[in-house]
Amino acid sequence: MRKPHLAIAILFAALAACCSRPAGETVTTVTVQKIYDEGTHAAFTSLARYKGKYYCSFREGWSHVFDEEGNAEGRVKILCSKDGNRWNVVADIGLDSTDLRDPKLTVTPDGRLMVTIGGSVYRNRSLVRTEPQVCFSSDGKNFSAPVPVRIDSAVRGTHDWIWRVTWHEGTGYGISYRNGEAILLKTLDGIGYEGVCRLSPPSDEKEGFPNEATIRFLPDGRMAVLLRRDPGKALLGLAAPPFREWDWKEEPLHIGGPDFLVRDDGSLIIGGRSFAHPGHVKTVLYKGTVDGDLDERYVLLPSGGDTSYPGMIVEGDRLWVSYYSSEGSGGKAAIFLAKLPLSLFD
Repeated sequence: MRKPHLAIAILFAALAACCSRPAGETVTTVTVQKIYDEGTHAAFTSLARYKGKYYCSFREGWSHVFDEEGNAEGRVKILCSKDGNRWNVVADIGLDSTDLRDPKLTVTPDGRLMVTIGGSVYRNRSLVRTEPQVCFSSDGKNFSAPVPVRIDSAVRGTHDWIWRVTWHEGTGYGISYRNGEAILLKTLDGIGYEGVCRLSPPSDEKEGFPNEATIRFLPDGRMAVLLRRDPGKALLGLAAPPFREWDWKEEPLHIGGPDFLVRDDGSLIIGGRSFAHPGHVKTVLYKGTVDGDLDERYVLLPSGGDTSYPGMIVEGDRLWVSYYSSEGSGGKAAIFLAKLPLSLFD
């Protein structure tokens, strides 16, 4: 599989654009809307549908990490919309002396909206510890205060980071990464976690070590993991229940802030930050396969600078993608929502 080329990308260079299709096919419309730019730096999104409404979460701070005085105290903002067009802030969550970031939304089996959050504590710009946090809402309006998750002592460390939780048949699964290793965890309530296994993806100093990871499930019941490595190429891992024996496939690209969806036919829609375009960091969407391939046709969202960390949901025949970008927003990172026809990935 060759590395995707910009020359054959489907490029959406404006906030409302259309994609030319081959002769005999209709023109499909793509819209991109800025839904939040009130702070100086909004980033690291997640997107969910809950009780007939739409929710987008992200971190808001002075910059990517630190403010002018060297403090890192990012807050979690959650937007809500009835129609996907008009968005309002319904939650502003903070924790003293802690940088809250990477808030990821999911719906628990008992019908609550759950927010998994990374909590980082810094001293003199040095990371002291990370402590994953979680909060819940039963109505999408009132959210509980963040509380630390409990990780079984057999696999717990001082720098755990549960980047995203995915529920499957009543159990939530997430991957905690720290110090060059990744551990698959499971939970029944979103608060207490126990280890399933230590993952052993191909990692070295050249390719980098595992960190951010998203879990999804294939139609045949296998677990699929899209795993970021820095500076190397991303990995796709597959495992059948009980998810202890893994097969790893190397993707053709580095993918930062990875998210993906599994379609009914087993194909994948993969999103994340791409460095494949010289001089331009972009948020990109690909069609992928469980064999680790990425289609050479891809969707390049209007983005640049500090960008990526998409959240994705399917709404009817369209794909909704939240992401952040510092291009198209006066240089400060803002939150955008793209709506694309799923047919682009057929």
